[in-house]
Amino acid sequence: MASATQAKYLIIGAGIHGLSTAYHLSQLLGDGKDILVIDKDDVAAGASGIACGVVRNNYYQPAMRELMAHSVDVWEAHADALHYHAVGYMQISPEVMHEDVASIAQQQKDIGYESTFIEGEADCTHYMKQYFGDWQAQGITSVLHEKPGGYANNSLAMNGLAKMAQDAGVRIQGQTEVTGFKRDAAGSVTAAQTSQGEIACEQVVIGAGPWAKQFWDMLELPSTVSIKGADGQLHSDIPMWIYWSLQEGTLGVDPDFLKTDSGDMPPVIHVDSTAPLHSTTDGSLVTDEMWGIYYKPDFHFGGVQGGAAPFPVERDPNQVAVDPYGPKSPEFIVGSDFAEMWVSALAHCQKRFEGKVPMFKKEPSGGIGAFTPDSFPVFDRFCDNVMFLADSNHGYKMIGVGKLVAEELLSNQRADLLKPFRFSRYAEGDLHPTSNSPFPWS
Repeated sequence: MASATQAKYLIIGAGIHGLSTAYHLSQLLGDGKDILVIDKDDVAAGASGIACGVVRNNYYQPAMRELMAHSVDVWEAHADALHYHAVGYMQISPEVMHEDVASIAQQQKDIGYESTFIEGEADCTHYMKQYFGDWQAQGITSVLHEKPGGYANNSLAMNGLAKMAQDAGVRIQGQTEVTGFKRDAAGSVTAAQTSQGEIACEQVVIGAGPWAKQFWDMLELPSTVSIKGADGQLHSDIPMWIYWSLQEGTLGVDPDFLKTDSGDMPPVIHVDSTAPLHSTTDGSLVTDEMWGIYYKPDFHFGGVQGGAAPFPVERDPNQVAVDPYGPKSPEFIVGSDFAEMWVSALAHCQKRFEGKVPMFKKEPSGGIGAFTPDSFPVFDRFCDNVMFLADSNHGYKMIGVGKLVAEELLSNQRADLLKPFRFSRYAEGDLHPTSNSPFPWS
């Protein structure tokens, strides 16, 4: 492959952030001839290609909620090209989360994001049975039904986004692995050193997903951070990167298996519960601690796809940074007890899933996520001319980040929606609030 030797705007990573930035930058410039996207493999070859594809606004954090409302607008504006299903999203929760979810509902109302909030166990059960006659989850006291949102077909959406960018003149070059950067005396990046030769550049955008640490280290950015806590004390030597195994999988049924009683495709379902979870195989106790799952029809893997709370990866972070997906066996990416837990949780919610554990498909889904110290994104400029997009595994749904980054690159003014995600928040103690959800990104 003959490599490009220069690009005014060099974008590293052909996933959601890289392609979105390239497309929106091309629209602002009028064409994409000065934009080059490179990837060590190809479009959607990393996390974006096996992401669950869920698009939601269900965040306890005001900054995340506002950013996601912006991103949902982008998904909806290009729904056909991005294979986006605007079916909505349901957050279904126990009493311990009632106050948090009520706060989300009120703040969605305040920003004009359409949703319906149901409270009380009897009313919640009635509401869910309007969609699914076999709904049987116990202990649910709130349902927040977001009317916008839904999901996209992961790799098809990325290929659609790549085509949108290429149609605007953006160059996309695969099989080009970055091995280092050249920098001038002031520290600005002047070129990327790659497996296909050196590429001179004026501006760099890095959207590397789980490979974030690898590029962070190439730029000689700090391996640890100091975080000012709520107590005003500075907590030092906190690792910048940790890795979690994202627990996701697919049940090998027809996607239509999850249709509502009226024959419609359902909203994305997310259930958190404090009810004891028992095996749908033999009735044994799976867990008596709080658990959470999400699920939806899936047209990429073919079936019902979803996941549960992730767990930390017990491996050398430097090794994971080099090869987040290796080894690629499903047993590494998904814990051995995930199928039993997830399908049992599905059966706890809907009778149609009882006894379906043998239909769980043994294939990689989810993968490894590179998380920041507070599990929220860092979108910031480093080395004068490098925009680093570290999504902390919130990435796929945040398609609107690329639009904001493109605007920043051309205006040289910081986008208001990205300000809460600057690196400086750690030292300043300007952290995002956390909820009672069992998921680290909530």
